[in-house]
Amino acid sequence: MKIKKALKLSGLMLLVISFAVGCAGTTEEAAPGGDAAAAIAAAKAANKKAAAENYEWRDTGKLIKKAEKALKAGKEAEAIKLANKARRQAENAVKQKYSEMERLGFGKKPAPAPAPAPAAAATAGSYTVVGGDSLWGISGKPSIYGNPYQWPLIYKANSDKIKDADLIYPGQVLGIDTNPSAAEVDAAIQHAKTRGSWSLGVVEESDKAYLAQ
Repeated sequence: MKIKKALKLSGLMLLVISFAVGCAGTTEEAAPGGDAAAAIAAAKAANKKAAAENYEWRDTGKLIKKAEKALKAGKEAEAIKLANKARRQAENAVKQKYSEMERLGFGKKPAPAPAPAPAAAATAGSYTVVGGDSLWGISGKPSIYGNPYQWPLIYKANSDKIKDADLIYPGQVLGIDTNPSAAEVDAAIQHAKTRGSWSLGVVEESDKAYLAQ
């Protein structure tokens, strides 16, 4: 009898242990693969980065909202699935942006800078015009007058070459009056400051009056 009772007791203990182990195993299998709140936070962070890159996908925000709704309803596994999908979308959006930029040539190592344009040739009493020059700019050069308002001096000294003071051309060699009188300088500055409106290709009346002085 004692042996029989011992066997029954042992069997009962084994049954209890098996049930406990079974419950533990079932709980582990049912547990979701991660924390839903953390998955949603990661999705939001990834989508924020995509938005900062101006490359946020329209559906990503909707997926995050669905994940939050599922979590609120207690559907944690569904919330994690939706959040992970949203995070992957956001990460792929950023990758897509840089892939497209690379395809179009942006972000690549810049090409070597072109060689600088040849410096303007300036010698005593003359100046060779280069692209981008104007009488105003030439006059302002330290090697010329150091004052852009004295440009009428150059215009007057080259009236045979310059028809319109607003139009000069690369390659023109302009004579420079290296020793103008104070009166000539004053007259040039006065004209530059009071010339009035102008238009390309037309010799302004004020310029004609200045040349006639």
